[in-house]
Amino acid sequence: MACLVVLAGCSGIQGPSGGSAAHPVPEKIWPEPPEPPRIAYRGSIRRPADMGVHASAASRFGRWLTGSEKGNEVLNKPFGIALDEAGNLCLTDTGANTVCYHDKARKKWTRWEKVGPVRFLSPVAVVKRDGVFFVADSGRSSVIAFDEAGKLRFETTNRLQRPSGIAIQGARLYVADSARHRIVMLDLQGGYSGEFGKRGKGEGEFNFPTHVSIDASGNLYVTDSMNSRVQILDLEGRFKRQLGSVGDSPGHFGRPKGVSVDPQGHIYAVDALFDNIQIFDNTGRLLLTLGGSGSQPGEFWLPNGIAISPNNEIYATDAYNHRVQVFQYVGPL
Repeated sequence: MACLVVLAGCSGIQGPSGGSAAHPVPEKIWPEPPEPPRIAYRGSIRRPADMGVHASAASRFGRWLTGSEKGNEVLNKPFGIALDEAGNLCLTDTGANTVCYHDKARKKWTRWEKVGPVRFLSPVAVVKRDGVFFVADSGRSSVIAFDEAGKLRFETTNRLQRPSGIAIQGARLYVADSARHRIVMLDLQGGYSGEFGKRGKGEGEFNFPTHVSIDASGNLYVTDSMNSRVQILDLEGRFKRQLGSVGDSPGHFGRPKGVSVDPQGHIYAVDALFDNIQIFDNTGRLLLTLGGSGSQPGEFWLPNGIAISPNNEIYATDAYNHRVQVFQYVGPL
């Protein structure tokens, strides 16, 4: 759908032109007038400085001397994304094989290439709960758990072949295993709790599932990528309904990836083939489409992950544009 370009403040996120976050930045609004605005573009995150993270004077001088960007590295291929209980950003960068964390209260950005003896090979998804990160690393065929100090808690390959998505509910992790076409359940110590699904096109069957998300009501959302749909199940894997089907028109999918639900119950599904985000109500009715191919604000080049805060801030990884785009839900859909 078309959108309107206006000027608005950026709420502390640096604009895509690289200018100061204190200055107005181009903003897009969806849908186009005369419809009332529903979604607003707020800015892009390309490096820690865009989140208000500033190095000490000594560190800045050292960077100037050496030409190094250590501590303020540009995102290479941001991929998996999540928010913790405090709304802090957790991010995987598969181009750099790193996991990043922004502590907004302390204005601190931490970046890990390894934890203990474990080096990340292809970290594709992350969640965090009670100070512990859980990372799905498809290159290691494992889930890796570590704390904010970078201390390794465990690495498990338990029934995993190519983990691609991860979500947490209570004392259980739900891991999408793309190669095994199923969801594997682990406890928070990495122990095997069960699994469901198999390869197929039927209800509760999968064809390369990639992402998982859980809403406030305990519904499990699985992007069933090669079946071009999002399946909604209960926490034991029983099918409830689906969103979309294969096609190139609104309401259909090419390659669905990340999925998330906002506090109002709207379902946001990323499509990596069509470079957009589609928004549905909880009955599966399409409400709005935003995005399209490109590198301008509100456009995407291989979007993947999506996370939504309790304040309706929408974070979407834009992998080949080397950024995370930030939007704001501003009104009823």
